[in-house]
Amino acid sequence: MEYEKLLASRTKLMEANAIREILKVVSKPGVISLAGGIPSPQSFPMDIINEIVQKVLKNYSSSAFQYDLTEGFMPLREQLSLLLKTRNIKSSPESINVTSGSQGVLDSIAKLLISKGDKIALEAPSYLGAISAFNPYEPEYIRMDMDDKGLIPQSLELALINHKIKFIYLVPTFQNPTGRTLSIERRKKIAELIIRHNALLIEDDPYSALRYQGEDIPPLKTFAPDNVIYISTLSKIFAPGLRIGFYAAPDFLSKWLVLTKQGVDLHTSTFNQALAAEYLKGGYLENHLPKIKALYKPRRQAMINAMEKYFPDNFTYSRSDGGMFLWVQGPQDFDMIDLYKKSVDNGVAFVPGKFFFTDKTEGINTMRLNYTMADEATIDYAVKKIAQSISQCD
Repeated sequence: MEYEKLLASRTKLMEANAIREILKVVSKPGVISLAGGIPSPQSFPMDIINEIVQKVLKNYSSSAFQYDLTEGFMPLREQLSLLLKTRNIKSSPESINVTSGSQGVLDSIAKLLISKGDKIALEAPSYLGAISAFNPYEPEYIRMDMDDKGLIPQSLELALINHKIKFIYLVPTFQNPTGRTLSIERRKKIAELIIRHNALLIEDDPYSALRYQGEDIPPLKTFAPDNVIYISTLSKIFAPGLRIGFYAAPDFLSKWLVLTKQGVDLHTSTFNQALAAEYLKGGYLENHLPKIKALYKPRRQAMINAMEKYFPDNFTYSRSDGGMFLWVQGPQDFDMIDLYKKSVDNGVAFVPGKFFFTDKTEGINTMRLNYTMADEATIDYAVKKIAQSISQCD
């Protein structure tokens, strides 16, 4: 058969996730990866998993293996409501829905809201997974400027004045890929703008729990609750393989997002949701989260120290207070794709920054480095090897 003739026209915009393809390359023995946004296996609470499993079997018995509500397993939604309260978000259990990872709700939002040609406002750079979720529905992207403090509110204002924006997508805290965080002053300004322009904002918040220094900043949802769909996940603070994401949305949109999910997977794994419910209910997160931070904080500092020590003076980099990434920018005409190839040949991988831009002419001189998957000594060695590869590009 000529299978290509069967494909929908929108598949032309479906590309392989660049980072996933890079991870295939660097999975071979001997390559140190600073590429993936992957939690360290050492961060998983393996010492308590059996205990949690036994609690699930005792408390929920066969119901943990049964079909359940599309909206989510109610014991988990109750715990998520309490978790969001610690983030200053007031949402009842009934107003919180569970998805198969935060990627699940990004796809649902795209399917529900995007018609061909609709304008979506994104930071430049932005999260590649969101771009991959949005692309098949053929939107037009309106890029917004950032600086070291995150999205520049004036850029959002110009986008809202000059375009009919269907929705805005932001990762305000420890952004992927840059690690940047919006100040509370900018959050208030952005909230004022979306309220004034009656605009919808998608707030993607997978990393805020991973703060290693400084004070927590309230989510945008707290400043404009009716204008924000707040998305988060347990992947970075429990286990990504369980695929537990969740969101709090205005009621009208929430009902439609549930209908969208019903056509995809009916509901997220009941057993996995039960594990997550017991993880939160039993106070395990409160005890385990400091261990995750203690694991990542020195790795972040080791990467900053190594870049200070080895990188050329004309390279700049972020100093994020949390999350999983640091962002590096070279001279304007420096080609990070070329550096990537040389670096992999020298045994170290990273992600060239251009993949995080919707405008393919941007970001050629940038890269994203992940510090969660390697120990401090390995990070120092890997950054030194990248610096040696930089010298080979001169």
